[in-house]
Amino acid sequence: MHTSRIAGFYNLPLDKRLAALADAAGLSAVDLAAFTLIGGLTPEQADPMIENAVGIHALPLGIGLNFVVNGRDVLVPMAIEEPSVVAGASFLAKLVRAGGGFQAETTAPEMIGQMQVLDVKDLMTASMKLLEHKDALLAEADEIDPLLKKLGGGARDLEVRIIEESPIGAFMVVHLIYDVRDAMGANAVNTACEKLAPRVEAFTSGRVHLRILSNLADRRLARARCVIPVKELAFETVGQNGILSYTGEQVRDGIIEAWAFAAADPYRATTHNKGIMNGVDAVVIATGNDWRAIEAGAHAYAARSGRYTSLSMWSKDADGNLTGSLEMPMAVGIVGGATKVHPTAKAALKLMGVKTAAELAEIIVSVGLAQNLAALRALSTEGIQRGHMSLHARQVAVAAGATGDMIEKVAAQMVAEKMVRSDRAEELVREYNSTQVHK
Repeated sequence: MHTSRIAGFYNLPLDKRLAALADAAGLSAVDLAAFTLIGGLTPEQADPMIENAVGIHALPLGIGLNFVVNGRDVLVPMAIEEPSVVAGASFLAKLVRAGGGFQAETTAPEMIGQMQVLDVKDLMTASMKLLEHKDALLAEADEIDPLLKKLGGGARDLEVRIIEESPIGAFMVVHLIYDVRDAMGANAVNTACEKLAPRVEAFTSGRVHLRILSNLADRRLARARCVIPVKELAFETVGQNGILSYTGEQVRDGIIEAWAFAAADPYRATTHNKGIMNGVDAVVIATGNDWRAIEAGAHAYAARSGRYTSLSMWSKDADGNLTGSLEMPMAVGIVGGATKVHPTAKAALKLMGVKTAAELAEIIVSVGLAQNLAALRALSTEGIQRGHMSLHARQVAVAAGATGDMIEKVAAQMVAEKMVRSDRAEELVREYNSTQVHK
């Protein structure tokens, strides 16, 4: 039976973690071998992926544990350099697990292709003519990619917008709504727009200028929600003046109050949503998808009302339990691009056991909600720095020259002193080395 609960995973050495991961996912060590390569690919594999390639830039790859999405245990690969993200998401997924896990869904994988039509003399008449011929245009678009059509995708609708005011005056925008199935869809949509451009010009007597998809994929949404039993939120921690105890009600109300700040204030909402994207981007990168497109779409969606606000919502239900939800555009794919070329991306998708892009989107949005909850819980109780700096201290220790067992010793000393700084780390490394010399 596959499980996302691996006891003591953090304390295992690297080779044992990989073995435990393979066992929990029902995979062989060969299936996950890409995780042990530097960067997940060789320089020779990287060369044809981008222009002027000279090497590889690697990121740490961690595993988000404890996730249950739509009743299925999922081990989540996360590529990220920031400490506390993987730990925070894993811990909060454990609390959500007690409430039944994450429930997630997606809308149809419809992307928007835009054609900017300039030099149109009568915008209203041209708009009507386009709409009169919509069926013919959609039928033509459907023939552009026979394989996609065979898989159930293809053109779905045609919309016409008039931009009344712009630096160059009024112009027309034609939206091609295109179902891309399990692909991210950029290439399919861009190709369809380019093929339709001459026909659009003929009907409008205008000039089609830009022909490109929009990354505001507001027709391709992913939603996740969760319920955390209030009793699961209670915890104790060590403070400056002894043990600090938080009741579940205190934690719940603190989280809701912290979310309300982000809902009302764009300065707070920006950092709040960045926390969501810490989780989202980590999975998007690990699976070889376009994290820049996801970022752009998410932040545009957060401002769709005309004011930038929180992507998530938190409240309490009739039983006093904490409830959360997250909705955002999620244009990810499992076919084409780096998802099929990058060894780590292929291994990541196999580890998660996803069969469709919709499944992947549902997992990603769930991770975003978990990471949001982790940040809000920390901020509204013991403060974000306590857990974050404990993990950050290890990086500071390594940068100061600590190796092996010394890393944990130097990090622990800095945390105990509440002095996680490079100069203090260097002092401790010198002291440790001096002690070793005189033994």
